[in-house]
Amino acid sequence: MINLLTQNSKMKKTSLKNNAKIFNFSIPAYKTKSGKVTCPFASACVKYCYAQKGNYTRYPIVQEVQEKKYEISKQNNFNSLINAEIKKKKATHIRIHDSGDFYSIKYLAKWVQIAEFNPSIIFYAYTKSIKFFVDGLLLPDNMKIIFSEGSKTDNLINAREHRHARIFKTSEELNAAGYIDASSNDLKAITENKKVGLIFH
Repeated sequence: MINLLTQNSKMKKTSLKNNAKIFNFSIPAYKTKSGKVTCPFASACVKYCYAQKGNYTRYPIVQEVQEKKYEISKQNNFNSLINAEIKKKKATHIRIHDSGDFYSIKYLAKWVQIAEFNPSIIFYAYTKSIKFFVDGLLLPDNMKIIFSEGSKTDNLINAREHRHARIFKTSEELNAAGYIDASSNDLKAITENKKVGLIFH
């Protein structure tokens, strides 16, 4: 059985900075090898997606594991498998998707149920599947969602009310716009400041 919850370098660094145990769950970026769409509302971001380059594509094993995780996410026992790993690894935070996105309402509902089952754990996710959330979906208090700009449905983002993320070329531009820089510390994305900035890389 593969590890469903893992830590990339950013999760490890953020964990150390915040005295936390942060793990992430990832699936293939944009599409699986068989053509199943994992980022249904992706737009211009497909061209510069960080999860379609670097270590995500350099090592075939990474892609293979992501493909397996995608298949497992469709199984009826997905919730129980994730819940078991959370308990085993004593996680304090779960980042849902450092690669991929909520590809269906049914899949999103599984994560809502997982968060409800683990009320002491903070779950958070960047997403372009904004339409799934603005139609009145109720989230538990321990599930934080950051709407990522660059989707087909950016018009649904209310920059004053919704926690959202914007990409900047430089830290100077980011600071001038009044955004908090979450480039190197992932948990800054879920602070009181709902304007989350990331430096393009």
